[in-house]
Amino acid sequence: MPRAYRDRMAIFADRTAAGVDLAAELAAWRGQDAVVAGIPRGGIVVAAEVARVLGLPLGAVVVRKLGAPEQEEFALGAIAEDVRVLTDRGGRVGTVTPEQMAMVEDAEREELRRRSALFGGIGSVAGRTVIVVDDGVATGATATAACRSLRGRGVAHLVLAVPVAPTAWMPDPAVVDEYVCPHPQRRFWAVGEFYDDFTQTSDAEVLALLHHDPRA
Repeated sequence: MPRAYRDRMAIFADRTAAGVDLAAELAAWRGQDAVVAGIPRGGIVVAAEVARVLGLPLGAVVVRKLGAPEQEEFALGAIAEDVRVLTDRGGRVGTVTPEQMAMVEDAEREELRRRSALFGGIGSVAGRTVIVVDDGVATGATATAACRSLRGRGVAHLVLAVPVAPTAWMPDPAVVDEYVCPHPQRRFWAVGEFYDDFTQTSDAEVLALLHHDPRA
């Protein structure tokens, strides 16, 4: 990570604080007929706070990033149960062969199945409003895969909400009806640079949040 980025002041103390911040931008949805769908794992922590503040039910939309071989943080795309999205880098012919991409996708689909069975989903969303929440956007691949998957299930109105993202990035307007990002950043290296605490979220933490009614 470049030094200028390492030395930048974080915006959020942690994902919980980011969720409170994001919820303030979504106040119009308080108590409405909508459901919050977090992207595991870290996005669930942010989504849980959004759901709690707005008094909405919480569920999960499971997505897996397709990382480059031997460099997993370098995103080539993302997958959901019925969706495959490639970034510009993933779509170009380069040092990653089709065989390598297939191996990466096979491994991630196995993990996708495991997490889907573990975390469940959000039930029927046909005709409903869904607010998709993650802890931030870098390439946009995982957020796009999540939104496309939900759109394919008949969502009536889809909101993508993230605390931080590159200024230059915008979701596909054919998929997302509303996009909320309170802290767009012109210079962007990675989502974690904007958090004081960006510790990896565990399966147990995700399950605890999903099994706790945020409206209670």
